[in-house]
Amino acid sequence: MLAHGMPTMTFFDLEAESIDGNTLPLEVYQGKVALVVNTASQCGFTPQYEGLEALAKDYKDKEFVVLGFPSNDFGAQEPGTGEEIQAFCSSRYGVTFPMFAKVKTKGQGQSPVYKFLNAKYGEPQWNFHKFLIGKDGQVKRAFPAKLAPDSMALRAAIDAALKE
Repeated sequence: MLAHGMPTMTFFDLEAESIDGNTLPLEVYQGKVALVVNTASQCGFTPQYEGLEALAKDYKDKEFVVLGFPSNDFGAQEPGTGEEIQAFCSSRYGVTFPMFAKVKTKGQGQSPVYKFLNAKYGEPQWNFHKFLIGKDGQVKRAFPAKLAPDSMALRAAIDAALKE
């Protein structure tokens, strides 16, 4: 799609820092449906890590990926370093889906990933806000923190995006 002669930007045009400090072009997920979640280790919604991991496993053979972006934006509930976050996620919840370095999801200094995500649906209101990215790299839907990863609404949206 061209707008004023410029190609439309997609999620896959961006890059982000992985939790272990490497720059990762998000084009490695090109052609997949992605669920992007701002995570936190000390939040009432932190047990959603378990449901997100279950989603990642349930859909692992279906061109779907969960991407976790830790953030300390809400209630300072992610004070840890990348190493601490990674250790917590894997030991406590068995997280195997890709995790990224801590980012700002809102306001001044927000990461380019969240600038892109927020453009259509607004900034996250809390930790574990979910953005569904289609295979075309565009944001399809946004879901509030309170929507559990195992909800039928979320699974239906993922299934619909996989069929596009």
